Amino acid sequence: MGEFTRLTSRRHSGIAKSVKSLLFDGVAGLLAAACFAAGAQNAPHLSITQPGGMPGLPVVTGATWASNGVTIAWDGPPGYYQLFQESGLVHPKLSAVGGATNLTRQATVKPTSRSAFFRVSGPSPQYTGSQTCAECHSPILNTLEHTAHPGAFTNAAFAAKHGQTNLSCLPCHTVGQGLPTGFISLAKTPNLAGVQCENCHGPAAYHAGNPDDPTQVPRVEVASTLCGGCHDVRYAEWKTSQHTQVISNLNATTQIGNCGRCHSGTARWSLIEGQTPLAGDAGLGIQCILCHDPHQTNAYPAQLRYPLASTNDYSMPTNGVFSSDYNARINVCGQCHNDAGASWTNTAAPPHSSPQYNMLLGTVGELATPGPHYQPASHALLLANQCVDCHMQTVTNGMPLYTNIGHSHTFTLNTPESYLFCGNCHGINPQDPESFKIFAQEVISNRVQDLKFDLDFWATNKAPAALFSKYGSRAWEYTAPGSLSPGGPGPNATEQKLISTNIQKARFNVYVVLSDGSLGIHNPFYAQDLLDAAETWIYNDLHP
Repeated sequence: MGEFTRLTSRRHSGIAKSVKSLLFDGVAGLLAAACFAAGAQNAPHLSITQPGGMPGLPVVTGATWASNGVTIAWDGPPGYYQLFQESGLVHPKLSAVGGATNLTRQATVKPTSRSAFFRVSGPSPQYTGSQTCAECHSPILNTLEHTAHPGAFTNAAFAAKHGQTNLSCLPCHTVGQGLPTGFISLAKTPNLAGVQCENCHGPAAYHAGNPDDPTQVPRVEVASTLCGGCHDVRYAEWKTSQHTQVISNLNATTQIGNCGRCHSGTARWSLIEGQTPLAGDAGLGIQCILCHDPHQTNAYPAQLRYPLASTNDYSMPTNGVFSSDYNARINVCGQCHNDAGASWTNTAAPPHSSPQYNMLLGTVGELATPGPHYQPASHALLLANQCVDCHMQTVTNGMPLYTNIGHSHTFTLNTPESYLFCGNCHGINPQDPESFKIFAQEVISNRVQDLKFDLDFWATNKAPAALFSKYGSRAWEYTAPGSLSPGGPGPNATEQKLISTNIQKARFNVYVVLSDGSLGIHNPFYAQDLLDAAETWIYNDLHP
């Protein structure tokens, strides 16, 4: 089946949304060099959700104006595609744009008119079933068969709800339902019942028949849109979270392997797979597949790659070696929410805003007693699921369901209902749960502001004249000051040596507590200890 999209005047609606054509195109691919290679980039990721996972037919995902024409993008299984252009709906004339040789699923062309339509035809979707895949991929399939996906059609709860005959359910519980070669019924196509390899990787019969053909290798899609076609509620929740965001500087080769390990879905996936991340493919945030492994059994709940709780200290330095620093036994959240090797000796910038796991365990920051320290919070030792218990509660009728670990993927803890959970241990008034958070966080917030005042006082009264005359109250800050000192830079790398060790340690502790983001909630007593140490160091410098 082809799809078409229409171009309209920029003065009006811009680019119209794609709509499905009723034309069925089962066009065989030609063995030729890919068309439009000069103007095309890496093949795009799946950008829209489709019931069942990977679409079996071409789906036009966008048409955007470019400096040299219009870029048409589409999605579908692996294979060659053919782009067609129509001049309009009145006396349309369908003409091919290039040959049936496009492998990148996008092309930049010059439209014949502002009312042009574009259609895409692709390889006929030939499904085969997972048992065929087992001939070469038996280790993966043997594990996959013990997950919930293969039983999605025969599941007792699904059958009891008459899902096996419900057309709205079948696309996500079978393979290729609705297409001529897809699932028809359990009697006629038992090999296509349940969620199988081709739901996620696309039709694979051509690949099975000729595994050496590189154009037919099933797709490996990292984007959460693949999962979102069926796991729509969780996907919608995830879309509202900061996990979807990507920091802007990841296209630099020096950044993709460092920052990308926790800020780019494609980069982290490459590193997990032992590959080198591509600087030009960093446009995805943290995706489902980075926390959940669809190929593995429930060693951890919900097919998580990592446990829900751990008590070993852990850090993934930004300049470290991923293969040696990676530890799959660390809390799933702690994989990225760790201090990234933060140290008071780093004078360039405050600690990264990710020390939550280390704050939970009380292993980041400086204390008056030198050497390693370990002061885990009750939240680390008594909450069975640690981060998940608080940040992924399911709320039903205003009340959290504490026993269900299939929690919300918004990861937020900002509603009155969320703080009712705290009442299990802290005796919070159920009529005013928000007051607990305000009380608990105001103590730390006020102390941070007091210490900021003390540091400013040091800058204006005790800092070397060379620093104060140039930086004023920012004389105690990092070269790139943190959020406590907006308005300009701090002392450069050479000038940092003029700042005393006491002040450097004190500012480090203040920013560790601040960058944790919880204002003490994660580990209240330890946060107080860090600020106590900072206060002592500042006092000693002010009163030698």
